[in-house]
Amino acid sequence: MRKIVLASSSPRRAALFAAIGLKDYEIINPEVDETVVPGFPPEDLVAHWSRKKAEKVMPKCEPSDIIIGADTVVWHGGRILGKPADARQAAEMLRSISGDWHSVYTGVTVSQDGKMKTEIEVTGVLIRSLTQEQIESYVACGESLDKAGAYGIQGRGALLCERLDGDYYNVMGMPLYRLSHLLADYGLDLLVSCDP
Repeated sequence: MRKIVLASSSPRRAALFAAIGLKDYEIINPEVDETVVPGFPPEDLVAHWSRKKAEKVMPKCEPSDIIIGADTVVWHGGRILGKPADARQAAEMLRSISGDWHSVYTGVTVSQDGKMKTEIEVTGVLIRSLTQEQIESYVACGESLDKAGAYGIQGRGALLCERLDGDYYNVMGMPLYRLSHLLADYGLDLLVSCDP
């Protein structure tokens, strides 16, 4: 019997699966080194890493299992903003995106029985103009350090986001609508397969 495998260590992706009623799945940490390669376009980078994550867990799965890999980056000013190394770097990132639009790219890969398909979702996010006090207060709350771009839209970071152009869930790391269409190509309809 086939099962769904989420190739991710992200608690936010697991929370999104739970939110749509997807409970019967397994999480396997793909343990890949997501080093940002300078000069790579963001869409190529997220496609590459989402595929790598799916490929990494394949040996631990049955051929019939449906494996889902995803990777998300924040793109602003011609560069990728990854997860900040410390509070200082988080504050620098927030200052750079304050009062400006940036793009969130997520690559989603679905694989089963040697068939692999990858798609990209892009969402524009406008961050409000932030004061130094607001930046320092947000960084001090601790949300910044494990988030690309130094904010989490699902927490206090929602107060930073003035406007979105695209899929909200993409900013959290899993574009659910696009995922549902990808899974339909593998014979899985999330609207009828998830628990109530």
